[in-house]
Amino acid sequence: MKFLIVGLGNPGSEYAHTRHNIGFDVIYAFVTKHDVVLETDRLAYTAEVKWKGKKFVCICPTTFMNLSGKSVKYWMEKEKIALENILVIVDEVSLPLNKLRLRPSGSDGGHNGLKSIHESLETTSYARLRFGIGNNYPKGMQSEYVLGKWDKREETIVKCKIDKAVEVIEMFATAGITMAMNQVNNKEFCIE
Repeated sequence: MKFLIVGLGNPGSEYAHTRHNIGFDVIYAFVTKHDVVLETDRLAYTAEVKWKGKKFVCICPTTFMNLSGKSVKYWMEKEKIALENILVIVDEVSLPLNKLRLRPSGSDGGHNGLKSIHESLETTSYARLRFGIGNNYPKGMQSEYVLGKWDKREETIVKCKIDKAVEVIEMFATAGITMAMNQVNNKEFCIE
């Protein structure tokens, strides 16, 4: 059983650990937990994790957010991974910071990374884990907000949610999406 785990973000140190790059941070936490390191490969930073009889092909596209689909399609075809075994981790401004939401499919919700994946794969039928980043920004400042770093007071909850997202990746592969959704969708993460 092979899975493609995609963390959305932008390459480059200026984007590291910003709200928009939370997908990269989740992938990094997942591969680190399994004692693997990301390497630079075609269109992505990649790593392969073998765990409980499953193979996880983990990618962080290096195509920049707006062209994420190019990387996803390449790795899906190269590794011959079924659509139902793809999980995309993405930042979500319409979800509060204390939420994670797992869905089997859905719209791009205005997210350019998801929009690119929809165009490349010609479908919206793939799982996505939306990582709530909140929308605590003045009108017209969304871009600055999503490309900004976490506030000090947000860091504890973000770390807690990254750990949970790593569990969701494992559960998605071993117990299935329904079980994983039940574990995470109605949970509220609290700031310590």
